Amino acid sequence: MSAIQIEQLSFRYKGQQSLIKNLSLTVNVGERFGIFGPNGAGKTTLMNLITGLLPYEQGSIKILDKEVRSFKDEIKQLIGLVPQDFSFYEQLSPIENMQFFGAWYGMSKMAIKNKTEELLQVMGLDTVAHKPVKLFSGGMKRRVNLAIGVMNNPQILFLDEPTVGVDVQSRNAIIEFLKKLNASGTTLVYTSHQLGEAEDLCNVVSLYDEGEIIAHGALDVLLSTHRHTGLEGLFLELTGRNYRD
Repeated sequence: MSAIQIEQLSFRYKGQQSLIKNLSLTVNVGERFGIFGPNGAGKTTLMNLITGLLPYEQGSIKILDKEVRSFKDEIKQLIGLVPQDFSFYEQLSPIENMQFFGAWYGMSKMAIKNKTEELLQVMGLDTVAHKPVKLFSGGMKRRVNLAIGVMNNPQILFLDEPTVGVDVQSRNAIIEFLKKLNASGTTLVYTSHQLGEAEDLCNVVSLYDEGEIIAHGALDVLLSTHRHTGLEGLFLELTGRNYRD
């Protein structure tokens, strides 16, 4: 079974040209999949379509064999989302945020309690568990954002710039956590401008530009085929070096 199966997907915002053009893509269960492209290429839009945050009319998106537009409630229980923008209430503490979102996922009180205690330890937030998140550093806020995204033990976790604006220590801790999560069976779908970080995390990548996938495959195979030692060189070869934003 595929984690994600996209067939002939097209999308555009009202009054604009097509942002996604007849896109087909498969993400297999257990992959650490990364999708990369220039600013404005539509990466976040694509992630929002896959997770059901944006409606689509042309094409098909299936999550674990369930069509997104037909099974939104069921799919909500299968996935987690860590968006680029913080998705918590800053006036609340980490515990209060996790309790709120755990209830939103439909988790039991005991499951929320156990998962909250686990994540506070794993994310290094146990000593600030009752403090308002608005007082936290950027790195601590990113960890709260991530904790909320994995509260429901998702089978597929979507990550949009999960480490933007954090220090080296927080970035390393987050990436190591994601690798362990993947090793336990969670499929990762990740996008970021941190291409060095992407090389460390992702084993399969798609390069995406002007609404279309221009390269897809195992990262090591793509680098070997195009004779590059790193993702940045491959990215610049295929998308160009001109200003894009």
